[in-house]
Amino acid sequence: MARDPYEVLGVPRSAGADDIRKAFRKLAKKHHPDANPGDKAAEERFKQVSAAFDLLGDPDKRRKFDGGEIDADGREVFRGFGGPGQGGPFGSGGGGGFDATDFGDILGEMFGRRGGRGGPRGGAGPGPGFAPRGADVRARLEIDLEEAILGGKKRISFQDGRTLDVTIPAGASDGQTLRLRGHGEAGRGGKGDALIELLVRPHPVFRKENDQLVMDLPVSIPDAVLGGRVQAPTPDGPVSLTVPKGASSGQSLRLKGKGLADGRGGRGDLIARVQIMLPEAPDAQLEAFAARWRDERPYVPRRR
Repeated sequence: MARDPYEVLGVPRSAGADDIRKAFRKLAKKHHPDANPGDKAAEERFKQVSAAFDLLGDPDKRRKFDGGEIDADGREVFRGFGGPGQGGPFGSGGGGGFDATDFGDILGEMFGRRGGRGGPRGGAGPGPGFAPRGADVRARLEIDLEEAILGGKKRISFQDGRTLDVTIPAGASDGQTLRLRGHGEAGRGGKGDALIELLVRPHPVFRKENDQLVMDLPVSIPDAVLGGRVQAPTPDGPVSLTVPKGASSGQSLRLKGKGLADGRGGRGDLIARVQIMLPEAPDAQLEAFAARWRDERPYVPRRR
C-alpha cells in the first residue's frame, strides 16, 4: 500500500490547494529524473510525489480519501454495512482543488513541458510511468572575433555525422554555451538538447583588455608630426581615422561604437593605440634630418 499522500508531500491534512501545489512543485523539482540522471532512489521518490499529488490534487479523490472511501492507492475501501464515510474536512466541493491539467502544467513550467500525459490513474503528467528524454550532446565551435561581436551563422558537425546550423548571438563570449533544444539523443520522453560551447579564436589585430577592444595603429612619422587621416581596421570593416598633430606612440584614439557588446544592446568603443613606425628601408633624407635635429635641438622624451 502506498504511503499517506499528506506525509509524502509533507503537508498537514488541513493544507489548502496552494500549499499542496507549492509542496509538489518543490519536491518534483528536487527529485525529477532530469535533475538526477541515473538515480533510482530519486526516480522512485518522484513517482511517490507524483502519485500523492495526483490524489490530493483532485478535489473528488481527496474528498474520498479523507472520508475513507479510497486508500492511498486510489482503490475503494470496503466499509461493511456501514456505508461510505461522510466526507473529510473539505466536504463534497474539495475546498478549491486543481484542474486535471494542473499536474502537467506545473511540470511543464519546471521542465519545458517534457512530462507529457498519461500519468497514474488517468491523471496528467509522468507519474510512475515517466519516460526520460534522451541525453544531451556536447560540442565545441570555434568562431572568429568578428563573429562573436557581430553574430552570424556557423555549421557544426557532430560525431554521428549530423550537421547543424548554429546562430551565433551578437556579443557572444569565449566559453559561452548555447543550448539548442531537441537536437540531442533520442529517448522515450523525447530528444535531449545540444550544448554548444563557443571558443573565440585569437585575432591578429584586435585583443580584449578587460571590457574593451584594443588594437595597435601603425602611424608614419609625417602623420604623427603633422597629423592626418589614416585607414584603421575595425570588426565592421576599415574606417578613416584622424591622427592628431604631434601624436606619440602609446596615445589612445577612440573609435566609437566599434568595440565589444556593452550588455545593453549596443557596442562599446574600439581603442586604437598609436605606434609610430619608421620606414622599413633606410631613408637617407630622414637620417640626415634626424642628425641635424639631434645636434641642433637635443630632445629627451619624458618618462610616462
